[in-house]
Amino acid sequence: MPQVKIIAKNFMDMVASLPAIKLDKLYNNVFICEAILRSLPPLAKKYVLQMLYINVPVPAAMMEEWVLADGASKHRVAIDRLIQLRIFSETSDRKRGISYSLNPTFQNNLQKHIISGGVLPREPMHSDNAIKLPSLQELETYALKQWECFLLQLINSGQGEKLTGISSSMMRIFQRGLLSQRDKDGPRLTESGFQFLLMDTNAQLWYIIREYISNAEERDVEPADLISFLLELSFHVTGEAYNSNTLTEVQNNTLKDLADLGLVKLQQGRKDSWFIPTKLATNLSVSLADSSARKEGFVVMETNFRMYAYSTSKLQCEILRLFARIEYQLPNLIACAITKESLYNAFDNGITSDQIITFLQQNSHPRCADRVPSIPENVTDQIRLWETDLKRIEMTQAHFYDEFPSKDVFEAACDFAREWGGLLWEDSKRMRLVVKSEVHNQMREFLHNQTNRKRKKSSDLMSCYSISYHSSYPANTCAPGTTNSSSPGRKTWVVSNYKLSCRKP
Repeated sequence: MPQVKIIAKNFMDMVASLPAIKLDKLYNNVFICEAILRSLPPLAKKYVLQMLYINVPVPAAMMEEWVLADGASKHRVAIDRLIQLRIFSETSDRKRGISYSLNPTFQNNLQKHIISGGVLPREPMHSDNAIKLPSLQELETYALKQWECFLLQLINSGQGEKLTGISSSMMRIFQRGLLSQRDKDGPRLTESGFQFLLMDTNAQLWYIIREYISNAEERDVEPADLISFLLELSFHVTGEAYNSNTLTEVQNNTLKDLADLGLVKLQQGRKDSWFIPTKLATNLSVSLADSSARKEGFVVMETNFRMYAYSTSKLQCEILRLFARIEYQLPNLIACAITKESLYNAFDNGITSDQIITFLQQNSHPRCADRVPSIPENVTDQIRLWETDLKRIEMTQAHFYDEFPSKDVFEAACDFAREWGGLLWEDSKRMRLVVKSEVHNQMREFLHNQTNRKRKKSSDLMSCYSISYHSSYPANTCAPGTTNSSSPGRKTWVVSNYKLSCRKP
């Protein structure tokens, strides 16, 4: 079963992947410099602040003296991160060796920000009777509801239903890897799509934002400008209203897409329109590990594979349905069970056992989360064992050779296949071997040359069968015509009806 992994990067990973010209352009914005400083590892922050008012390169040997001996690995990670983000530039000199210096643009903007303080690109609107701001609790409820509706539409699309209320920009993101579109059928979830649903909320958000930025050029939007706006958005105050009439057309279109995800709430007045950032938006510049505290879980897993989810969310019920069998549902309780059949269905959809176990651990009920382990070991072990059942046999296309005219030709053929990395099995007693299909043409040409040198009679025949080669775990199988004593017991071959005869001239 193919393994599909989704890597959900944070903003700084995306910033580091930008070309050097676009990255230098970003550092003209003070807020970008501050956001990047926030995201750096603690040791990297220390280096930046320590070198902020040093205008000459600092030798690498001197910087190594700033840390203790046991911090060498963290020092290397910090330096690599600063070089990736082009905050540090590395120079080499015969006398001084390797030296590091700060990016001049980044250095100047950070100095100004520290001395005079930063000014937001836009100030909050004054609250009056025309502007009714939601409370922080109402805003959090709104963001959660929007995000759940967003994911529910993704799940429903996997059941053949059409996506409604999703902008064309977001639809392109889905079609990049989460959904597949066939000629007559509706959109279907891919393996990546099923794995996406089991991700943590922050990882899901970063995946969407990353893909949204990566296809910005298809919408005639500069990725660097989009990253700059999103990072500026993270400096706004949660729950405050900001006038959207001061934004550009591209920024207003971006806000509409972000409203679908629950990052902002859009409101319209008689004269002005405004947007209200939620916590999801103000946490954009923070790393995945620090973006939020551990959310309260809802799943109780028993040793008999029965699972109880204390939730009223339809989304959580549909996510559990991906790998468990729903037995009944009460107003605030979902009773389900993990079975072999439900897990096989999940594995067929591309979900792995580790993803299921991680999901259960991250969403364990508070009374279970304090236990070690939070999920019974017999459950996690059995989930992994059921997954390995599907991987017990690995198929490789191969060819089976026998009836060699002489021992010398057989040994030469084995050596040739071994040199090409295509030898799968050999039986020296009966002069038989199995070779990967990738090297069959080279093998055939080699054997023709060997037989021409020997100048055997034209009646001599060497047979080659097109077969499928299996490497399996059971110890009760063996090669054709052999016993377990002459075979390691972990390989079996299935000979097809096709026969290729290599006759010597």
